[in-house]
Parts: sequence; C-alpha cells; structure tokens
Amino acid sequence: MLSITGPDWLAVLALVLFGLVVGSFLNVVIRRLPVMLERQWRNECQALLAEDGLASDATMTDERFDLVSPRSRCPQCATPVRAVENIPVVSWLFLRGRCRGCGQRISVEYPIVEIASATLAVIAVWHFGLGWMGLFAVVFSWVLLTAAVIDLHTTLLPDDLTLPLLWLGLVGAALGVTGVTPVDAIIGAAVGYLILWGLFHAFRLLTGKEGMGYGDFKLLAALGAWTGWQGLPVTILLSSVVGAAVGIGLIAILGRDRNIPIPFGPYLAAGGWVALFWGDELTRAYLASVT
Repeated sequence: MLSITGPDWLAVLALVLFGLVVGSFLNVVIRRLPVMLERQWRNECQALLAEDGLASDATMTDERFDLVSPRSRCPQCATPVRAVENIPVVSWLFLRGRCRGCGQRISVEYPIVEIASATLAVIAVWHFGLGWMGLFAVVFSWVLLTAAVIDLHTTLLPDDLTLPLLWLGLVGAALGVTGVTPVDAIIGAAVGYLILWGLFHAFRLLTGKEGMGYGDFKLLAALGAWTGWQGLPVTILLSSVVGAAVGIGLIAILGRDRNIPIPFGPYLAAGGWVALFWGDELTRAYLASVT
C-alpha cells in the first residue's frame, strides 16, 4: 500500500492526472463503442442479405467511425471539440457545461466518469500497492466502469469488454498476480456464467419473458475469474440487494414503468469490484456475526 508521506504524494498526483486522462478516453469508448457495434452488425446483416440477393451492398458505405475518427464534435451543431476544450473536468467547468457553438448542455456524466476513473485508480493502487496487482486492479476498475455506464445507456454489455476482462482474470490467476489459483479462477468463471444462465432459463420458463441478457452471464463469468468462485456469493448478494433496492425505488418513488428493463450490469460491476477489494473481509465479518 501507499503511505501518504514524501514522494508518495507525487505518485498519487500523477495517478490522479493519468486517471483523469484515461477517464476522458473512457467517455469516448462509452459513446462510440455501441455505435461501432451497431454499424458492424448492420453491415454484417446487409452483407448476408446481399449474398442471398435480397439486398444491395451499396448501402454499406458509412463514414469511418471508430475510437479515433471522426474528431469529437457537438452532436447538435457538429462544432469540433478543440484540444483546449478536451481537458478532463477543467474544460467542462470552463465551458460551464455548454457547447461553445450552440450553447447546448454537455452532460455532467463526462466529468463524473473522469473523476470516477481517477478515484478508482487511486483506490486500487492504495489498496494493492504499486505492483502488478495494483496495475491489474486499475485496469479491472476501468473496464467495469466503462461496461457499467454503457449498460446504463443501452442495456448492452459488449463482448469487447467482458471477454477481455475474463481472459485477463484468467491470465492474472495463471501468473499468480490476482491471488486466485488458476483452478479457482476457472471454476469461478464457469460457475459465474452458469448461475445466471440457469436463472435466465428458469425465469423464462416461469414467465415467458427474458429477465436478463447474455452479457450479464459473461460479466459474472469475468468477475468469477478475478475473484475465484469464493467471491461469487459476495458479488451476487451485493448486486442483487442493491439492484432490487434501486429497482423498487424507481418504480415506487419515480413511477417508472415496471415493464421497462433495468440493466443489471452496473450492479454486478459494483458487487464484483467490492468483492475483489474487500470480499474476504466481508465474508469473515459475516461468518463471525453468525457464530
């Protein structure tokens, strides 16, 4: 762990600044990755239809759209975002949360994600230290943050995030970085996937509806790879309790239509994050309270 004396303050400051910059990039991923996937799926469908003579492939001419191109711009007036307007948090405050071109409001989510990115990085290094586990925990936190916000926006958990997170957890276990044995990591991934897969099919048989998406299965599998099967009870309990409380609150207090799906990914991400950092302590505290 870091101490808070001497040069460690410089390390914390550098980590905060780097976390803010990464948070700015995560905002790009959050906004663009779902669009990139949608375009990819549409083009693949058009290509299949064209092969069958049911559609022309002439429509597959979208402009380049990825994490680099085109340049960031206002979605309302297409005013390009200048470099000086892309400084994490500071630019949003300087512009007072509005586009310089049309005055349209810029979502407060942008600085929140940037601040969250820096905060999660500091907590990870503070907890695990300036070693490989600290680095792995920082990446783990950033991927979960990105996946959670995308799921909130789209009810989509992209394979581009969940599957690399799964493999990184297995690699970390194989290298002895995460403190989980390879066997426990593999079992955690398999059991994590199968738990939600089983609940999904049981719920569908009972109600005729789909209660969650396959992305949730893959995310819990990834969390199981990081925490081992031992961390799954804490992850599931925390995510279920918080998710149920928020869902009931949205319906009872805000009058949200109960037929509108509520993404479960953010709660899984939060529960898995807590399980990785403090799962053992929470489990010991619980066992001590019941004995």
